[in-house]
Amino acid sequence: MKANSMVCSYLWLSVLLLVLSVPCMAQGNAVEAAVSELASERTESRVDPLPASFAEALTRLLRGNIKEREQIVEHLSTTGHPRAQVVLEALLNGELFELKADGRPVIGAENQGGYAISDALTGDALGYVGRGDIAKINLTNSLRVTLRKAIGRLQLRSGDAASRLAAVNAMITSADDKTLELLRTFEATERDERVLAAMRLIFALHDLRSDHKSVRLNALDTLKEYNSLEVYNRLSVLVDRDDDGHFVEPDADVRKKAKSVLVKIDARRQFYSAVETVFFGLSLGAVLVLAAIGLAITFGVMGVINMAHGELMMLGAYTTYVMQQIMPEYLGLSVLLAIPAAFVISAAVGIAIERGIICFLYGRPLETLLATFGVSLFLQQTVRSIFSPLNRSVTTPEWMSGSWQINDFLSLTWNRFYILLFCLLVFTVLLQILKRTRLGLEVRAVAQNRNMAKAMGIPTARVDALTFGLGSGIAGVAGVALSQITNVGPNLGQSYIVDSFMVVVFGGVGNLWGTLVAGFSLGIVNKMLEPHAGAVLAKILVLVFIILFIQKRPRGLFPQKGRATEA
Repeated sequence: MKANSMVCSYLWLSVLLLVLSVPCMAQGNAVEAAVSELASERTESRVDPLPASFAEALTRLLRGNIKEREQIVEHLSTTGHPRAQVVLEALLNGELFELKADGRPVIGAENQGGYAISDALTGDALGYVGRGDIAKINLTNSLRVTLRKAIGRLQLRSGDAASRLAAVNAMITSADDKTLELLRTFEATERDERVLAAMRLIFALHDLRSDHKSVRLNALDTLKEYNSLEVYNRLSVLVDRDDDGHFVEPDADVRKKAKSVLVKIDARRQFYSAVETVFFGLSLGAVLVLAAIGLAITFGVMGVINMAHGELMMLGAYTTYVMQQIMPEYLGLSVLLAIPAAFVISAAVGIAIERGIICFLYGRPLETLLATFGVSLFLQQTVRSIFSPLNRSVTTPEWMSGSWQINDFLSLTWNRFYILLFCLLVFTVLLQILKRTRLGLEVRAVAQNRNMAKAMGIPTARVDALTFGLGSGIAGVAGVALSQITNVGPNLGQSYIVDSFMVVVFGGVGNLWGTLVAGFSLGIVNKMLEPHAGAVLAKILVLVFIILFIQKRPRGLFPQKGRATEA
């Protein structure tokens, strides 16, 4: 009996333990499943560890997929390696390649049908390779965005204020929350006022989207001082209506203030536009002065209507082209050396024309016109035979390329700026030659009274030859300047010969100051008329004006003085 009782107790205890163990087993299985699932998720989302060295990062940048490349780009921007920014900029510009021979990352610059390459890791030059020897690294839009942000972060850490300013300006149109957080971090340590102003511009543009009216009004107070195209466009949208006819900015006070800010910015924009128009007019005037100043000497002193003057400018332009072919590795130096070379060549051709043809035709202006017109055709055909009828492109040196970006509303191109300075330099040198040298004294004497100068023993024939050579040489120098703003071709001179005569006649025949004032005046007037009347009609209006002006003042703005001219 007692044994049966013990057996029953054991059975009940076993059943109880079994019942209690079921939830624990279930819970254990659940925990195990959860752990397993978490491990699985981590395995699926696991990425390769970031590379330990800069060289390894470059290798993975070349061979990884797009997602891996974005991660490597982000990593490179934080390494602090001195080559990181160079590599990322090369990748963004499409200049980072993989050398097929050994898989090495290289930076390549296109040169004469191939590429001049350098080691991306060290910067050492590796020589030239063909197009088939390297493989380009393809980019996507998302990778480009990542690259720009990474380069911006590197530039923000630069010790050069100009680099930091360029980085901040590049973020104006695409600043997100992460970018704003980064800029606020650097704002605390930034000391350059221009960089700080660019940062505040980004902050103010971001505040325009704030939900608080006071924040938007404060942003407008900040933005009214900026000459920024982004600000102008953003405010123009702000006061406009959307597709449903509702104002983009719902608050009337904010709209009113935005309109007043727009009026102020627009006034400054129009002012800078006028300044830019005057600059382009002066640059056009500089070209006209350079083209006409040599003609003013020959026409004023000798009374010869030289229709080959444009072709002498063409010779100067082709001299520049030849110099660049001789010195392809030194483009800037070749342009500088082309100036004396063009002067000598054009002057020699001019003296040959005067001694061979014009000296027999003095006193017969119509025949000199026809003869020099024939010379112009001969020179054109000679150039066609040597260089072919096709236009030749002259490369602008690096120091003359690009523009001086003063603000978003005003940009001055460097090539025209240097041509303007060059024109004033040539004018000054020529003025000193005519005033302070024996040749200049003889030229002025012959210009004022040829017969009296001859009676005083001045060799007028030699003076005529040297004067024609001087005017022709300056025409060649003008051709050097023209080669930097237009294509060089056999018909280059024909585009400027009529304008040159207009400048000379308008300014006063033989008067250099008159040529300078007339050239700049016609250039500015032409550029002011072009936006309203078009390029062709503007030239016609200028021609009509000169015709009417000559009816009132036949001798131009500044007539030449002298007994012969008074007769």
